Amino acid sequence: MVMAEVSYIGLLRSNGPYRRLFTANEISYIGDWFSMIALFLLAGEASDNSPLAIAGVLATRSFTFAPLEPLTGMLADRYPRKWLMVLGNVWSFIILVSALALGMLDSLESVYLLGMAMVVGRAISSNAESAYVPNICTKEELLSANALSSGGWSAAMGIGAGIGGLTISKYGIETALWIDSLTFLIAILLILSLPHGGPEKSIQRSFSTRAMLSEIVSGWSYILSMPSIRRVVLAKAMWASGGGAQVFLLILIGKEAGFGDVAAGIGILYMARGFGSGFGPIVSRRFMANRLLIPYLLGGVLVISGAFYIAVAASEWTVIILVYVFISHGASGVNWVLSTTMLQQRSEDKWLGRVFGTDSLGITLTMGLSTVAAGLILENGILSLRETIIATGALQILAGIFWILFATPSEKRMLNESV
Repeated sequence: MVMAEVSYIGLLRSNGPYRRLFTANEISYIGDWFSMIALFLLAGEASDNSPLAIAGVLATRSFTFAPLEPLTGMLADRYPRKWLMVLGNVWSFIILVSALALGMLDSLESVYLLGMAMVVGRAISSNAESAYVPNICTKEELLSANALSSGGWSAAMGIGAGIGGLTISKYGIETALWIDSLTFLIAILLILSLPHGGPEKSIQRSFSTRAMLSEIVSGWSYILSMPSIRRVVLAKAMWASGGGAQVFLLILIGKEAGFGDVAAGIGILYMARGFGSGFGPIVSRRFMANRLLIPYLLGGVLVISGAFYIAVAASEWTVIILVYVFISHGASGVNWVLSTTMLQQRSEDKWLGRVFGTDSLGITLTMGLSTVAAGLILENGILSLRETIIATGALQILAGIFWILFATPSEKRMLNESV
């Protein structure tokens, strides 16, 4: 049994608000990867290429992101989501331009602080966006919208990392960062043209810290009271158990694989990651709409994702590993899109921000811990780079098996009851 679908082209043609949001995100995400490659390289230059220092770029971002997620999720259920998306982009623009104008890129600490400050803007806008999309798309459009958004994010990663790496190689790091600052301005103008998109103003809410904390806790209570939501809300975190480290390990693989100079090598691997993350959900939409397969998919794709990173570790680091990275992240993209769609369909609108805040808390916290663990393992010589990659893949395979054994039966019962 296959659920109703809307084509990607049909969605973009018929849904103007989604089309403008998609375009704004594409432009902003491409710029993000100019900055990310720059931060990786700056951290390496400031630390004599210490694996732990480079891992720190991702870890500090994740550990800044994580505690903000419950707060920004709550804000997305309180205040206009459109304006939160605008605010997030305005914040990022101001932070990046200020850092460039003041020359604050000359130490490892300043690199970390810039990454942490910029991620605040993304935290403000990301949960608002996840809660906003169901208000501008029909239920029939949601799966296609999430797959297309994931594909767009991934394509932007591939384009941004690839072109960003080449731009840095030719024109330098500051040029790449100025380009990123311009993308925030373009995104702001597009988001300003969007309709309201929730939440509805039903009651006057208190601005007190106690009231806000109470709303965050009530969101967690709602999730815990809904088995169909609490199962799925940590699905991305299951991928991140190994995936957080893998995102960092790609940098080290890029330094050793010999795909040109360091910036270009990292960019090419991130391009494979990005295009894979987008391609997987787009070509797998029919599987994600199949009610017989849905209970198994979140676990099955984790097994695939981990297996292909083990293949990366076991292979010569030639062009073939680009294929393995592409396939692995194609599977992880399916996990991301399907879990997002399930949460949007199963949650009431008034709770969506807090549900996605918890979802993001799980993935960012797990990614940070995974990244730090891998950095410490390599810094102290506990495992080699290839052995660490194998360990990350094994964690994802175990997470996938855990889902199939313990969550799939409940998902099957729920779907059978709804027929």
